Amino acid sequence: MTTIKNRRTIRKYKSEEVAADLLNRLLESAARAATMGNIQLYSVVVTRDKDMKEKLSPLHFGQPMVKGAPVVLTFCADFNRFTKWCEQRKATPGYDNFLSFINAASDTLLFVQNFTTLAEEAGLGTCYLGTTVYNSQGIIEALNLPKLTFPIATITVGWPDECPEQTDRLPLSGIVHEETYKDYSEDDIDKIYEYKESLQENKHFVEINNKETLAQVFTDLRYTKKDNEAMSSGLIEALKHQGFL
Repeated sequence: MTTIKNRRTIRKYKSEEVAADLLNRLLESAARAATMGNIQLYSVVVTRDKDMKEKLSPLHFGQPMVKGAPVVLTFCADFNRFTKWCEQRKATPGYDNFLSFINAASDTLLFVQNFTTLAEEAGLGTCYLGTTVYNSQGIIEALNLPKLTFPIATITVGWPDECPEQTDRLPLSGIVHEETYKDYSEDDIDKIYEYKESLQENKHFVEINNKETLAQVFTDLRYTKKDNEAMSSGLIEALKHQGFL
């Protein structure tokens, strides 16, 4: 519990390598995560090679952690392995559909969360790259992912060379609903986001971007409707290419 409550995103790493046996132990332990039908619908691609990091970097919008971390892990939803097993055992698989993708993606994220927690307990730093699904087709090609596999999350891993401040989180009252979902009133929304809006760095974001509210920074600059729609189209095409649609 202490490790989780103290966790923070690490973007700067020491040059020291992450030993393969340590990484494998962490991944083996992480694989005890809950999984649909005990199938383990995921794979992970381990990237240490400098040239491969150079290839992956622009697919993550040039974020410096990709080239700066000793290890880059790309966690993939994987129904390829299980499908091949079924076919080789005279069974007829039926996992070329969206539900199967969702099941595999859920399995993958459970595995990812276990890994990041265990890595941080071991003293490593991690950074979750949400850009993985934005440029999924490029990552598919770079990592030579076969049909019925799909990149879900990328984690950079290394020994921390920084200790940044923790970022804020919403209060528990803003995310927990008892028995049924209780929709939010305007007053609820004001209370839930009050602390986030009061932070000096967030006020600064609003000011330097010439916006009226912090919400406008998100909707007009960081996660725009135009970008979301364009990347959604790319995601759907990549899912089709990989056989899930």
